[in-house]
Amino acid sequence: MENPYSSRMSDYEKIAAIIRHLDTAHVSQPSVSEMAEMAGLSLFHFHRLFKRWAGISPKDFLQCLTLEHAKSCLLDSRSILDAALDAGLSGPGRLHDLFVTIEAASPGEVKSGGEGMQVEWGMAESPFGLCSLGWNNRGICHLAFHDQAPDFPDGLQVEWPKAAFRRKDEAAGKRASKIFVKKTADRIPAFVSGSAFQLKVWRALLRIPRGNVATYSSIASAIGNPGALRAVGTACGANPVAWLIPCHRVIRATGIVGGYRWGRERKRSMLAVESGGRRE
Repeated sequence: MENPYSSRMSDYEKIAAIIRHLDTAHVSQPSVSEMAEMAGLSLFHFHRLFKRWAGISPKDFLQCLTLEHAKSCLLDSRSILDAALDAGLSGPGRLHDLFVTIEAASPGEVKSGGEGMQVEWGMAESPFGLCSLGWNNRGICHLAFHDQAPDFPDGLQVEWPKAAFRRKDEAAGKRASKIFVKKTADRIPAFVSGSAFQLKVWRALLRIPRGNVATYSSIASAIGNPGALRAVGTACGANPVAWLIPCHRVIRATGIVGGYRWGRERKRSMLAVESGGRRE
C-alpha cells in the first residue's frame, strides 16, 4: 500500500525551507516577496498560508527568529518563570491552554520494557510536520516528529521494546488534533518512562508558559541541582513526548536556540509561533 504521507509537502515543510534560508539570510531581512518566491507561491497565497500556519505575519515571524528577540524573551520570562517554578513542580502543569499531567511508569514497568502492555500508535499531520503518536490506556507515551514517514518509529521501539503494538492512523489523527489545538479544557495525560532526575526536569518544563523560554541553568536551579546543566540538556534530549513536554522552550543563556532532537528549524518555528501568539 502506498504511504499516504510520502509525497505530500505540508505547510510546515514549505515554511521550514524558509527558516533554513533565514538562518543565513535573516541579517539582510529578506522581503515577504522574496520569501514567497522561495516557497514557490504568489505573494497573496504565501501570506495567507503563513498567517494560517503561524498565526502571525511573515514579518513578525522573521522578527521572532532573531537573536535579539530571543534575548528579550529570556529577560521578559524571568519573573514569570520564577513565579511559576516557585509554585512547585508537582501536580498538573499548564501548556498553551492544555493541561498536561505526567504519570511515571513504575520501576517494574521500566525494567520489563513494557512487556504485556498494549500500545496503539499511528502517523498524523501536525502544524510542525509529520508526527508519530503512541498511547495506551494511561496516556500518550510517545510523540515524535519526522521529516519522512517511517514504517515504525524507532523511538517508540526504544522506549517500550517489549510492548505489543497496533497501528491506528485515524485515531492518531484525532489525538493530534486535540493535542495541537490552541484552546481546550481537556487534560492530556502523558505516560512516560524515565529516571527520577528526568521526571524532575520534565515536570519543570511543564511550568514554562507558552510564549516564554528558560535556560538550562534556570531549570537546573529549579530542580535543586544548579550545577547539572549538562544533565538537564540530556534529559531534554530524552523527552519521549515532544511538544506536550515543551523541551523546545529551553535555550542557551546567550539567546541562541541551539539543537533540538527533532530538528533546529522545527524548534525555532515552535518558538516563533508561540512567541507570536503571546501578542494576541
